[in-house]
Amino acid sequence: MTIQTIRLIQQYQPLLLGLLGWNVFSFLLMGLDKLKSVRGSWRIRESSLLLAAFAMGGLGCLLGSYAFRHKSRKLKFRILLPAAALVNVGVLLLGAYYLP
Repeated sequence: MTIQTIRLIQQYQPLLLGLLGWNVFSFLLMGLDKLKSVRGSWRIRESSLLLAAFAMGGLGCLLGSYAFRHKSRKLKFRILLPAAALVNVGVLLLGAYYLP
């Protein structure tokens, strides 16, 4: 890593930690919905899960889907969760390019 990269990471550390926290929350949200489906109780709306994914929690939702084997057979989630993760990476790359 270059010194410039290290300084950039230090400058945006709170933002990166927030992003990490949101992805952990999104991961756990998938696990909670799976638990609720197994128990037969009320569920988290699919739109809420997808919103969490597209609101910069794509990687967490995608990993949660695989880890908990949840929503992995639904075509909508098989397409939209990887798409959300790619959009999230694109936003991060654009931010890294355009932010000082």
